[in-house]
Parts: sequence; structure tokens; C-alpha cells
Amino acid sequence: MTAPGKIDRKDARLSLVHIGIGYFAVFLGTLCGVLQGLVRSGGFELPPWLNYYQILTAHGVLLALVFTTYFIYGFFFSGMSRTMGTLSNAVRRFSWLGFSVMTLGTILATIMIVMNEASVMYTFYVPLKAHPLFYIGLALFIVGTWISGFALLAHYFGWKKKHKGEITPLFGFMTTITIIMWIIACLGVVSTVLFQIIPWSLGWVDTINVELSRSLFWYFGHPLVYFWLLPAYMAWYVIVPKIIGGKVFSDSLARLSFILFLLFSIPVGFHHQLVEPGISTFWKFLQTCLTFMVVFPSLMTAFSMFATFELAGRAKGATGLFGWFKKLPFHDVRFLALFLAMLFFIPGGAGGLVNASFQMDEVVHNTLWIVGHFHITVGTPVVMTFFGITYWLIPYLTNRKLTAGMNKFGKIQIIVWAVGMFFMSTSQHILGLFGAPRRTAFTTYGDHPDALRWFEGLLVNQVTMAVGGVLLFISAMMMIGAVIYLWAGAPQSDEEEFPIAETAEDALQTPKIFENWWIWIGTAFVLIAIAYTIPLWEIIQMAPPGSQPFRTW
Repeated sequence: MTAPGKIDRKDARLSLVHIGIGYFAVFLGTLCGVLQGLVRSGGFELPPWLNYYQILTAHGVLLALVFTTYFIYGFFFSGMSRTMGTLSNAVRRFSWLGFSVMTLGTILATIMIVMNEASVMYTFYVPLKAHPLFYIGLALFIVGTWISGFALLAHYFGWKKKHKGEITPLFGFMTTITIIMWIIACLGVVSTVLFQIIPWSLGWVDTINVELSRSLFWYFGHPLVYFWLLPAYMAWYVIVPKIIGGKVFSDSLARLSFILFLLFSIPVGFHHQLVEPGISTFWKFLQTCLTFMVVFPSLMTAFSMFATFELAGRAKGATGLFGWFKKLPFHDVRFLALFLAMLFFIPGGAGGLVNASFQMDEVVHNTLWIVGHFHITVGTPVVMTFFGITYWLIPYLTNRKLTAGMNKFGKIQIIVWAVGMFFMSTSQHILGLFGAPRRTAFTTYGDHPDALRWFEGLLVNQVTMAVGGVLLFISAMMMIGAVIYLWAGAPQSDEEEFPIAETAEDALQTPKIFENWWIWIGTAFVLIAIAYTIPLWEIIQMAPPGSQPFRTW
């Protein structure tokens, strides 16, 4: 019998294995990242058996796909078990099956990258062609996530069957939205990998429709960002209020924001293809408009979080306009990490508006600006939130204690990460405005004056970017050390909790329509059909002859 508020040991083991593999990916991925920064600075050369695009691919796949996905599922399994009851044996078996398929795919893809048979970067743009096993590995990875996702949905619907008429716990509702969005979004990448890329890579067909493949990838690629972000938002909405001694500001607002993410995060992929031919301006314009709709749930989240901060501070006696700010527990790494993550997301969101604006995207497209934006929106809000979660989640899962010493160590680790990301992402944004390209190793383009400015700037240059990368690597290694200590070295204790906040007493009652999935999933598919049916049909009907495969490494 599991004690109230504690997790079943079998559920804990399931979560821990996912989190452990995720952090192993962090070790390898950040190592590849720091090597990239050193190479681009011009002061470091890779050994002859390793090439820049190989480590660039490994960095993207290991951190953007492997770490995030494994950690998210580990977080989901533990949170669903905590808020909606112990997982059933059937749910657990399917979850382990999903884990096994996902891990097999990860191993296959990683082997191909290590063998330099898949140096195509994590977006694997065609007509660059990797080894077929790389694409088969990616397909297995997605299938594994689907199996685990359906297991979580089964747990949700099992709870609903036993609790008819009750509102789902907020964590469970948000998990369900995220999984539904993920499954729908993956339809694009699964389609291009299974029906285009694998037959093409095996030589069964000679050419591939490049525009169609990229469009199907970005149908998946943009909601992928929200697959990373929504678990971070879950922690902000559900966990932060408990840590600061407050309550969820509005359960209804939180649920509505996630519904809006489901509706507007998928039919917007063309804003990643604004400079590509073959897609008419009308469809690019339509999807750009839908892109700006995603701003609203983000602003709702910001409003809700700062309202939570202020109400909690004033309940503790804060006075004056900003007196509540002094009442926030910055001494607690569980809060500090998430608060800094929120602050970094403010400029990150502003940069996203630049990328989605056609005229401004013309300036920054395929420059280091995009890399800086990616790191400041994923490498900071998402990763720092996951770090902050880790400091209490692993002790909760292992029956250990987050000691005062580890709390201090964690604050240093988080600050080092924040400083490193500030230097690296700021340099990338500014260098991008000066035209420094992305996806390239060190080059001065024949000592062209414009290119030399990328290395000779007084404060912001490629070396500054490399310094930031080194600090990030140091912070990542500190985090790996913290994970090992919290897993196996911290004192035994059963006091660590999975913090779930209650809703404020004066909040409005949550409308039951929010859990009418026929409405929301149906609306999502209608928006997708409007945004994609005609342009994809045109891309297929008016396609050029297609491209032969290329290997450029």
C-alpha cells in the first residue's frame, strides 16, 4: 500500500529510468555543443576522425529530441501517478513497451551518427541523405512515444470512468492536452519518414519531393517546440504556487491556455518556410496569422504567474507596488530555476515574433539569430525548468532528501547556466544581425571584411559565444553530478514531496466544456485542414521532378 502523497515504487522506477537516460543524453549532447562553440571560434580543431556536422547532428538529436522526450515522459509518469492514482499493471506494461521501442530507435539513430552515416543535423533536411537505419531509428523513437502516450491516455480515461462528473486534476488535464498535441503533430514527420524518406534512402525510389518533405517536417517541427514548453508551463502553473506558498490563480485560465496551445501550435509550420519557393504567399500569411494567435496563451500564462507571485507575497504581508517581489523564495533552487526560466522566455518570445514576421525574417533567416532564439526559448525556459524539477523529483522518486548543501550547489549551477546562456545566446543574436550564418563551421570566407567582423568584435564575437558554451558545459556537468548525488548519495528520507498546488478559493468554477475532447480535437483538425490541405495538394500536384540524394560530408 502506497502512503498518501507518495509514489508506487514500480511507477517511480519507470520515471527514474526515463530521467536517467535523459541526463545521459545531456552529458553527450552538451559535450558536442561545447566542441561546436570552440570550433566556430577558430581556436580549436576537431580530430580527423570527427567532423563538425557530425557533432552538430549529435548535439541537436541528443538534446532537442532525446533528453527532452525522456525527461518529459518521466515527469508525466510520476505526476499522473501522484495526482490520478497508481498506474495499473496494463498501463505500466505498455509504458515499458513504449520505452523499449523508443530506446531501440535512439540506439539505432545514435550509432549511425557515431559512424558518420547521418551527419544531416536534427532536422534531417532532404536531399541530404543519411543511412536508412537512422530514419528507421527515428521512426521507432516516435512510435515508442506514441505507445507510452496512449498508455497515459488510458490512465486518464480510466480515472474519468471511475470519477464521473468530476473535474480532472490540473496536472492530468495538461498532460492529456500535451500528449494529444504530440500525437497529432507527429503525423507529419511520420508521413514523410515512412512514405518518402525511408523508401528513398533504401533506393526504392530515385528522387524525393523536397518541398513536401520539409512542409511535413515543419507541420511537426513547430508543435515540437510546444511539446517541450508545455511541461515547463505545467510546472509553472501547478508546482510553483505550491513552492512559494500560494495557490493556482485560476484553474480555468490555465486549462484554457493549454486548449489554445492545442488549437494554434500545429497549423503554423509555414512560418518556418517563409523564404522557400513553392508555397504561395497567401498560405504563408494565413499560417503567420495563426502563429501570432499562440502569443495569447503565452501572455495568459505570464499574467497568471505574476498574479500568483503577487497574491502569495501579499498574503505574507508584502506592501507597496512591488513589495511582493521580496517575499519570493529565491533561496530555494526549486523556485530560482523556474523564475529565471520565465524571465529568459520574455526576450525569447519577442524574438519569436521577429522570426514569424515576413520582412524581419528575411534579415535573420539562416543566421545565428535563429540559433540564439532556439537556445533562449528551449535551452533556457525548458531546460532550466527541467533542472529545477530534477532537484525535487529525483529525491521524491528515490526516497532521499534535497539537503541544504545541495540546494546551495543547485543555485550556483543554475546561475552558471543562466550566465552562460546569456553570453552565448546574446552573441548569437547580435552576430546573426551581422550576417553570421548558422549550420557552418569556422570560416572567414577568404578573409572577407564582413566575415572578419564576426571574430574581431570588441565584446560580441564568436569567442564570446564559445565562452558562453564552456560555461553551459560546466553547468551541465554540475547538473550531472547533482543527479548522481540525489539518486544515490543524498540522505534517506521520505519527506520530499511532489508539490501540487491547490486552486484559490475565490477562483471561478472550471467549465466542464474544457474536457469535451470532441470539440477541441475536432477544432484542431479543422484548423489543420484549412491551413494545409490546399497548399500540400499544390506542392504534390505542381512538384518539380524531385531530387537525387546528396552526401556532403
